[in-house]
Amino acid sequence: MTMEHSKEATMDLDTVPGNTVDLPDSTMGASSIVIDPVLEKRAIAKFDKFMMPQMALLMLIAYLDRTNIGNARVFGFEEGLKLVGTQFNDLSTLFYPTYVLFEIPWVMAVKRWGANAVLAVAMIGWSVITIGTGFIHTYQQGIAVRLLLGMFESGLFPCLAFLISTVYSRAQQAKRIAVLYGAIALSGAFGGLIAYGIQTMGEKAGLAAWRWLFIIEGCISIVVGLALWVTLPFDSERAWFLNAEERNVMSLRIKRDAAYKGDQKFEWKYAKMAFTEPIIYIAAIGMFCSSIPLFGFTTFLPTLIVGFGYSSLQANYLSIPVYVFATLFLCLIAWLSDKLNKRGIIAMIVPIPVLIGYAIAVGTGNHGADLFAMFLVAAGVYPYNTLVVTWVTNNLQNDHVRSVGIPLLISIANASGIPSSQIYPKKDSPRYIMGNAVSLAMEAIALIAVGLIYIVVRRRNAKQAGDFQLAV
Repeated sequence: MTMEHSKEATMDLDTVPGNTVDLPDSTMGASSIVIDPVLEKRAIAKFDKFMMPQMALLMLIAYLDRTNIGNARVFGFEEGLKLVGTQFNDLSTLFYPTYVLFEIPWVMAVKRWGANAVLAVAMIGWSVITIGTGFIHTYQQGIAVRLLLGMFESGLFPCLAFLISTVYSRAQQAKRIAVLYGAIALSGAFGGLIAYGIQTMGEKAGLAAWRWLFIIEGCISIVVGLALWVTLPFDSERAWFLNAEERNVMSLRIKRDAAYKGDQKFEWKYAKMAFTEPIIYIAAIGMFCSSIPLFGFTTFLPTLIVGFGYSSLQANYLSIPVYVFATLFLCLIAWLSDKLNKRGIIAMIVPIPVLIGYAIAVGTGNHGADLFAMFLVAAGVYPYNTLVVTWVTNNLQNDHVRSVGIPLLISIANASGIPSSQIYPKKDSPRYIMGNAVSLAMEAIALIAVGLIYIVVRRRNAKQAGDFQLAV
């Protein structure tokens, strides 16, 4: 944007009620734009009211459809497909290659065509695949549906994280990212409840109970997906629930936060900035390691509980309080993170209960202690990723860098789904010591990674005083 154009844009803003504007300095984004705080608060409150609940519902349903294979396993999935050896683990793994491959294209599509249309298409796609899973009969068919499910679900979390970054300020984002991870945790509780109900239903219409699990959850997803087409906002400036005055406020926020939001025009230099940002790669290593226990936990918790000595029916309902506790603890950590504005310190604390939990699971065969250990694991695996995603999002310099950097971070992290699906082979039952030991080691590396990010951020801020300051 030229200086003349910048001045014209600034002069036009003087006509907006409730806003005062100073003429810009010689650098882009140096204008001082003061927005009516009442109007700004009202606009943000509308996003909290109309957008965030939809995002939470999206994440909850997506993870129901992704992890229901773990619930189905304990009441007949393997037997129904005549799986042998590590074939169940292989099916869990095959979700992730396409999941990783398609994340960046989905986020760039949201930037181009809007969140409502892109995410509705993705959701309808994975809903149809979930329904289809209820009718498969062979291992090869299982491979096909898992690859397709990964492709359609791949853009969901990075798209939502990116959309949050375009609406909320850096200090407001942790609680909103926590809503996404809280929905993931709650999906485990709902998944256990739904699986328990369907398992007690037994065989209906000639279909085994595990088949009804996929069919019913897929039907729920497709109805919600169609609704999202009209209820999700297009973007932060063209949300249907904002009036003209509030749209002006959101537009002014983008201009005011130009150093953070960036110019509207995409240039390939922004992609290069993302691909050469070392913080992304350190965080990606940390999230790759932390996501091995996270994905292992969400997929295999019912299997682990059966290994503790409980029945398959008990495993489905005993997982519910574990996930409810995870959600409540996540809310507390996210609130503290935003309240104290200290991402790094808190991110270095949350792996500790995970380490303790897996140490207990490895070191004892006591059923009560093992179940307690799962509560400790649940307390840490969700907050870690919440804080790291928020921290990195805060420290990427504009929307275009974030539109590439966020899915790059998450795609590397999600590659952990491949090893996480293999660390709990059936031959290791009932205690699954190898899987729990691997999760323990990976969480320790994740702790080291956030320490490294903290050091990098502090050193960079010391060198660039007065410029774009990174969040610590």
